[in-house]
Amino acid sequence: MAKDEKAKAKAEQGKGKVKETAGRAVGNEEMTAKGRTEQAKGDLRQAKEKAKDAFKR
Repeated sequence: MAKDEKAKAKAEQGKGKVKETAGRAVGNEEMTAKGRTEQAKGDLRQAKEKAKDAFKR
């Protein structure tokens, strides 16, 4: 299960980065902001999983 969540976090971060970059390329501020938000969600998910791992040990 943890590997699933970690993979989701990485995918979310990557998808957010793509959206942010595309938004900047076309000058779309809304898309850029959505990309940053997705990246932040991925970062939070990843931090949560790292915290879980730390408590397991």
